[in-house]
Amino acid sequence: MKLRKNILTTLLLAIGFILHQITPGILGGMKFDFLLIFMIVSLLLNPKFENVIFTGLLAGLLSAMTTSFPGGQLPNIIDKMVACLILFVIIKFFYQFKNNSIVVGVIGGIGTFISGTVFLGSAKLMVGLPVPMNVLMRAVVLPTTLINGIGIVFIYGLVRRAIKLSGITSC
Repeated sequence: MKLRKNILTTLLLAIGFILHQITPGILGGMKFDFLLIFMIVSLLLNPKFENVIFTGLLAGLLSAMTTSFPGGQLPNIIDKMVACLILFVIIKFFYQFKNNSIVVGVIGGIGTFISGTVFLGSAKLMVGLPVPMNVLMRAVVLPTTLINGIGIVFIYGLVRRAIKLSGITSC
């Protein structure tokens, strides 16, 4: 069963990777991070600590490979790992409500906000930012938080339905 869950996580991240790859960079090379939605869905489906580490590392590496932010490779890995670890605690706390669309949307929004804030903070420390951090927070992180919060509700529902229809159990 562990292999099946790892394959599902990898498949979800591959879908997010493709969407992340084809998304054009905006405002100083920043991208909306679709990989993050699929990372959070993976955590919601399998909130085990081993999966959290696997998902965070794999999502960070995939995101680092597609970043259009100059010097953003290491900040991408850092932000995905930190976001996964914090989301692990949040998801465990709200696990009994994992089928509630509002809770799923809030978790998606929180995860996106954490990821964006950690990315910008670590990028600012390591390579600098093309514009002030507060501008990037308002122009990129907050809109992405809203979009991902809504988007994750739909994606999570679709993935859960696909799992149910495919006969995969224990996810």
